[in-house]
Amino acid sequence: AVAMNPTDGLMRGMEVLDTGKPLSVPVGKETLGRIFNVLGEPVDNMGPVKNEETLPIHRTPPAFVDLDTRLSIFETGIKVVDLLAPYRRGGKIGLFGGAGVGKTVLIMELINNIAKAHGGVSVFAGVGERTREGNDLYAEMKESGVIVEKNLADSKVALVYGQMNEPPGARMRVALTALTMAEYFRDVNKQDVLFFIDNIFRFVQAG
Repeated sequence: AVAMNPTDGLMRGMEVLDTGKPLSVPVGKETLGRIFNVLGEPVDNMGPVKNEETLPIHRTPPAFVDLDTRLSIFETGIKVVDLLAPYRRGGKIGLFGGAGVGKTVLIMELINNIAKAHGGVSVFAGVGERTREGNDLYAEMKESGVIVEKNLADSKVALVYGQMNEPPGARMRVALTALTMAEYFRDVNKQDVLFFIDNIFRFVQAG
């Protein structure tokens, strides 16, 4: 068994209930502007998510022949990026830098630009973050208009956190929870999606 919640109070010999189904999380536009844990439960004190559609986080990957091999540039709208270090559409990008150099600002710009220029959305997976870092990011997103608290439907990002105080099993799977939400926007809503993991070192460390 892999613990998804703190194991305080658990002991050998306790009864275990098999649900007979995989771990499934909510998907769709109702997830925008909300914060979830690895189980897909909202943790932002804003009530339950008003949707009925869920997807399992463990699914069969797409067949190799279904992968798109075309090379195209993802236009970020940030001139210095598009000119000097362009990002590949559908590719993987690492943002490396010390504290206070502007990584979060760049993330906000990317989220805003993909929403305005491409009609897309973003999903952010906070893997092993400090609680303070998660709170700061949420506050900055509200301040910049990426999350619209008065009308969540206008928000451009969904947040999934598996923070530093949570068991390794939760931190290892929180990225899968976020990925499931992102894949729904891509496959069902046919939208461009930016998927962020912060940070990949703590993700590897958890596994």
